[in-house]
Amino acid sequence: MPEPELQPKRSLRQAMGTTDVVLFFVVAVLSNRWIATAAAAGPSALVVWGIVLVAFFLPLGFTVVELSSRLPGEGGVYLWTKEAFGDSSAFLAGWTYWASNLVYFPALLYFAASSALYVGGPSWQGLQHDPRYFVVVSLAGLALATWLNLVGLQVGKWLHNFGAIAGWIPTFVLIVCGLIAAARFGSATDFSPGSMLPSMHLKDLVFWSTIAFGFGGFESASLMGDEIRDARRSVPRAILISGVIIAVVYILGTAAVLMALPVGQVSSLEGFMQATSASAAKVGFGFLTPTVAALLALGTLGGVGAWLAATARLPFVAGIDRYLPAAFSHVHPRWRTPWVAILSQSALAALFVVLGQAGTTVRGAYDLLVSLGIISYFIPYLYMFAAMIRLQGRPAPEGTLRVPGGKPVAVTAASLGFLVTAASIALALIPSPDEPHPAIATAKVVGTTVVLLLFGGWLFRRGERRRPTTSAARR
Repeated sequence: MPEPELQPKRSLRQAMGTTDVVLFFVVAVLSNRWIATAAAAGPSALVVWGIVLVAFFLPLGFTVVELSSRLPGEGGVYLWTKEAFGDSSAFLAGWTYWASNLVYFPALLYFAASSALYVGGPSWQGLQHDPRYFVVVSLAGLALATWLNLVGLQVGKWLHNFGAIAGWIPTFVLIVCGLIAAARFGSATDFSPGSMLPSMHLKDLVFWSTIAFGFGGFESASLMGDEIRDARRSVPRAILISGVIIAVVYILGTAAVLMALPVGQVSSLEGFMQATSASAAKVGFGFLTPTVAALLALGTLGGVGAWLAATARLPFVAGIDRYLPAAFSHVHPRWRTPWVAILSQSALAALFVVLGQAGTTVRGAYDLLVSLGIISYFIPYLYMFAAMIRLQGRPAPEGTLRVPGGKPVAVTAASLGFLVTAASIALALIPSPDEPHPAIATAKVVGTTVVLLLFGGWLFRRGERRRPTTSAARR
């Protein structure tokens, strides 16, 4: 008979196949807001995409493919870190990964809210600087994503799938309109060799760390390993297919924005829709702008739903292991979803929607949320890459997909990923040049990160006292 603590996982429904996982990755990883962020840096962003592709995305892909086939169960990075370094490291990795989404959700929702304003045309644009609008729309979007995930992945996955498709269409429209506009009227941006050369100034290096964040997320589906049919095969296949799609869209989308708008006019928050509106109007397709805006908002909302579904599984497995109260391991009797974990995460994310806006502008709140998200999200990546290196010394189970070239290539790739991740964390501490109160912004980022880590350590110690008999039984 199975151990009682494993029973909740056995009741989860396997609702996702390979196609669902591909679409999940597309909507979770591909974000048009990173296209706008990249374009705001100028033509050199195209070269930076290529550098980050080699230095971060490939190491990440190799690491997730091998670890997800070594240990394909529910929990992903939590499970992998636990196997390599034990319970305390696993809890801290899972805790920071989960907490990173408390600030990531508001940033995504702000982008969706900004894009939605283009549905109403110029008359709605005055709301771009209204914090109340962004808070209300963000909370409404979060509530919808929460409800769909509570009902279950068999329903919630359609938000992810539609979000993935909805996200492709705006990018396709932008690329087509941008190419036509450039052919008729010339490119708004000079793509000379000199302009393509990446700068090594500090503000440009900060941008590099943000671009690395744009490729993060390929480990996310593994958090739901027990809810994916044949996860050991489905996840690696989905990474390969979706990885090609995402890289191509990022590069072509960035080029299209730069063809439509001069660099100085591109905003990281609304730059994508600015470029789409401008290029579509130039070629006589201005009537498409409201539809594109609605689809972009839907695609971003799909990303919120995907991340909410994935990261809610971390407090769920921590509840099963008794590091969090047992209530977190509860599965809804009808919908068979970890409902306590989902609702708890949504409630805290809603709090961050409001707190992130305190004492700053809409743009300042967005930049702050991005910086907080990068730091807390990349801490588990340090554990993940380190786990990849550590587990190379252990026999791989049958069916594991190893990195081509074996242990030397695996260790080299994971080490490169570790170094890029550590550099990205350090650079994310530097506030945006547009931030009116840089000292306050830095203090918010550093203070929130320290509090996050200390609170995670406190939760783990409480959990240790909660589960002495379980620990003894396992030993």
